[in-house]
Amino acid sequence: MIPPLSILDLAPISAGSTPRDALHHSLELAQRAEQLGYRRHWVAEHHGMTSIASAATSVVIGYLAGGTSTIRVGAGGIMLPNHSPMVIAEQFGTLAALYPGRIDLGLGRAPGSDGRTARALRRDPMRADAFPEDVQELQAFLAAPRPGQALVAVPGAGSEVPLWILGSSLFGAQLAASLGLPFAFASHFAPDAMTDAIGIYRARFRPSTQLDRPYVMLGLNVLVAATDATARRSFTTVQQAFAALSRGMPAPFAPPVDDIETIWDGPARQQASHMLRHAMVGSAATVRDGIERFVGATGADELMVVTTTYAQADRLESYTRLAELAGLAG
Repeated sequence: MIPPLSILDLAPISAGSTPRDALHHSLELAQRAEQLGYRRHWVAEHHGMTSIASAATSVVIGYLAGGTSTIRVGAGGIMLPNHSPMVIAEQFGTLAALYPGRIDLGLGRAPGSDGRTARALRRDPMRADAFPEDVQELQAFLAAPRPGQALVAVPGAGSEVPLWILGSSLFGAQLAASLGLPFAFASHFAPDAMTDAIGIYRARFRPSTQLDRPYVMLGLNVLVAATDATARRSFTTVQQAFAALSRGMPAPFAPPVDDIETIWDGPARQQASHMLRHAMVGSAATVRDGIERFVGATGADELMVVTTTYAQADRLESYTRLAELAGLAG
């Protein structure tokens, strides 16, 4: 059985296109996702990357929420050490005031950038160590004000925007469990600690006012096409991107190629293939079988699907085929 499905949208910039194109495509995808029955549509904070247009994450969320009416929209995630908790409370409090009951806030502690970009963001490299305290400070700003509270986020106070902890290691699992928050693991690019992280989170979970039992969402690269061969060819766009990233040379998403082996060398191939080892790529039957095995092995409560293609039409087709094979109520 396939659990609820959601979308992680990187607002991908393909070679020859612009950030404006990417953001318009993201809105088109969110509108299609709403029609198809996906649960939520998240965008992620990445900085200084020529292939991703969602750096101003809160602004993008407002754009997508304003162009849809029912689907939950949120951050997957906000890299909290880059920001003041009060500023994030104000931003997401504003979003919640404009789009009540539809805003999610996933939180991560990575920089979402390289070291040089992090310095340009005025990021204090030590702030990652204070991530647990920053999460709790943000929770307090989003909660109803206490009597005599001196500092109040407006908007924000009383909005109770649902928080998620994102992670690619055991740290996030432990924090999510101790705070009683839902946990989203980045198995779409960092699969190594997935099984251990899920086990620790479920074993150590402590109920909270937000959540009474563990809830695990797993990131998963998925590409569905008419045939296995068509899907595999389209997926070479992602393989090229991961190979370029492993070489430290990220670039806009490239067109697919007939033979990926002509593009990547041994080390890049090995690293990219390892990061993408849970990817589900193929026809509807192939992907359905793969997802069912993945969910059976992990017990995922929800899947956060990442589909990146060179052509927008292929991305929309993949999400449409996935919704059909999963039996979403569109």
